[in-house]
Amino acid sequence: MTFVKFTCMIAGINLVNDMATKLNKIDLNLFVIFDAIYTERNLTRVAERLSITQPAVSNALTRLRKTLNDPLFVKTSTGMQPTALAESISDRISAALHQLQAASAQGERFDPFTSKRLFRVSLVDLHSLIILPGLLSGFQRTAPQVELSLVRIPRRDTRKALQQGTIDIASDIPMPDSSDLISRTIMKDRYVCAMRPDHPLGSGPLTLERYLQLTHLHVSSRPQGASPVDIVLRKLGARRKLGLQMQSYLNIRDILHKTDMVATLTECSAREMGLRMLRLPVEVPPIELRLYRHIRSDGDEAVQWMFDQIAGRTVSANDTEQHHRVDQN
Repeated sequence: MTFVKFTCMIAGINLVNDMATKLNKIDLNLFVIFDAIYTERNLTRVAERLSITQPAVSNALTRLRKTLNDPLFVKTSTGMQPTALAESISDRISAALHQLQAASAQGERFDPFTSKRLFRVSLVDLHSLIILPGLLSGFQRTAPQVELSLVRIPRRDTRKALQQGTIDIASDIPMPDSSDLISRTIMKDRYVCAMRPDHPLGSGPLTLERYLQLTHLHVSSRPQGASPVDIVLRKLGARRKLGLQMQSYLNIRDILHKTDMVATLTECSAREMGLRMLRLPVEVPPIELRLYRHIRSDGDEAVQWMFDQIAGRTVSANDTEQHHRVDQN
């Protein structure tokens, strides 16, 4: 063995031993606070989440900074941003905490009727629109004390949020890199042209010409990017006339019922809003939604229960036997 290689090995061993010594000195609760700061990026919210005072959070962060000899989080106008070291260890800390949580829960039966568990869930808008009323109504009878927190996670961050435990469950279109996730297809729905029941469009088939003459309301969580129907129209050299673009489904029911605008929506969501539905004049691929949880949640009976509740409610709401309501004209 050369002197250089031997020196590098000694240096590596010393580095590992040094980090191990530092970690052995850290109170486990400090890792909980680190994970919460990484998730919330706000010390006040961390204090509220952990039911401790903000000075206690600040003191814990000071201790972590001293032990690891790194600022870990830097205060900015957009919140507490992690340093390179914090980014490099966040996944491992989160994974370790979740493994400890799962281990402590082993042998304990989850009782939804008495549980006060907080579930953090990220649902795409059209999904929450369809299932939330029925889901919450059911919880009043079967799980009256559970708490559901809906959070908005950008699609690009969903896998990481599930991995870190920022959220327990998420719904989204199929994700290409999901080897560490458990998923279930919960919806396959076609798109329709939706409008108020007394819309002046009248009867007769909805031709492409008539469709393009209508004023459209477009809903997408993304500020930019073409929708599935726009992609199809672009190939035909056509374009819709957009009257309003929105990133949320919050007010579209009222807008469509009170104006002559139309919207290209999933059949299930249009039905939920009490809208008249016409078959599109072009073939648009149906939307597929999947429900995701991290593989670590196999040891968490509560997350598995919530996963099944959301999946079951979605399948019920998306009953394909109701598809005959779409006007063929």
